[in-house]
Amino acid sequence: MINKTVLGNGITVISEEISHVRSVSIGVWVRCGSCNEDAHTNGTAHFIEHMLFKGTGGRSAFDIAWAIDSVGGVMNAFTGKELTSFYIKIPDYHLPLAIDLLADIFNDSCFDEGEIEKEKAVICQEIRMLEDSPDEYVHDFFEGLFWNTHPLGLPILGTKERVEGLNKADLAHFFRTMYRGENLIVTAAGNLTHAALVDLVRNAFGPLAGEVAERSFPAPVVIPHASVLKKDLEQVHMVLGVPAPSAVSAKRHACMLMNAVLGGSMSSWLFQEIREKRGLAYDIQSYLVPYAQVGLLGVYVGTDSEKVPEVLHLICEAFSRLGGDLLPGEKLRAIKEQLKGNFLLGMESTDNRMTRLARNEVYHKRHVTEEEVIANLDAVTSEDIRGLAAELFIPEVLSVAAIGRIKEKDISNALCH
Repeated sequence: MINKTVLGNGITVISEEISHVRSVSIGVWVRCGSCNEDAHTNGTAHFIEHMLFKGTGGRSAFDIAWAIDSVGGVMNAFTGKELTSFYIKIPDYHLPLAIDLLADIFNDSCFDEGEIEKEKAVICQEIRMLEDSPDEYVHDFFEGLFWNTHPLGLPILGTKERVEGLNKADLAHFFRTMYRGENLIVTAAGNLTHAALVDLVRNAFGPLAGEVAERSFPAPVVIPHASVLKKDLEQVHMVLGVPAPSAVSAKRHACMLMNAVLGGSMSSWLFQEIREKRGLAYDIQSYLVPYAQVGLLGVYVGTDSEKVPEVLHLICEAFSRLGGDLLPGEKLRAIKEQLKGNFLLGMESTDNRMTRLARNEVYHKRHVTEEEVIANLDAVTSEDIRGLAAELFIPEVLSVAAIGRIKEKDISNALCH
């Protein structure tokens, strides 16, 4: 059973009661991420995520970690483009402890200046680690170019220069502005009752101020790029991408299926053609990233520099094939079963259910049932996929970012024009 309550200070509390498990997964979701930053504040949301684990008026950083470790629980957090999440999985009878701890870091974090300076060094190391991993960093490089000057293009971690320039006043101002009741969603799934959860959240988060100033973003304008970051690497790491349906688009289910056919699994076209048949790459995959206003369909591959033209040709050939040929009915049915199976198996986890409650609220403002998801996938036709592919895979809007020993002209010449 799923229930929803909005508290007086604007916090939304959503729960799913699952009586046959002995755990509870609970998360506090903040409608805030790197999209809420600009060139001067970039990296602030991620920095705050770190700082909320560095001590409160009544708990040290060790006390925060030990509080959950000592009862066998798991605690973590992440910052994204549009959301920041703090979550705990814990035995059901320790739910009051989890809520007390989450409320404590929201209501009473110290933002100690000494800890801020230490965390600057930690986050700069995190940035360097990312930059030393070209298969990961190429995605940041690509999105920075792809989304142009839109906040979606800002790196979640920020830059070393911006991180080193942050101070307590910057962090406190951003925190006071964004970490408020109307921006918070508390979701929990597991062995609990909604009434008890609401009481615990109301008592623990009651002091948190509510109202948030409205801030809207224009839709991003994508400008095609073919850009190279030259590095002396054994491989060229590339991302190709096009705009895709948003998280709320009616075409999102067709795009999920199209992505699965293209490069979303080991049986996909790109994996079979580029890795299995031709041995051109170890890692080749497509992926879909849906945001509130727009999405991104990307293809990542790592290959030798002399193989880049052939790999790009094969990827463009797959794009063209999706937009030209109808997917055979048997293949479409198989892909639907793959996605439905992945989705339903994921629902066995209280973590995934808790996360889904939050994302449904953020993007759909309601609970989207499992039956509705299955029905929407089943309703997609081969014609839907072909039409969407023809709409998306236009050579003139295709962008490419590459890291390695290659020239931009070599990328441009190999693209499907």
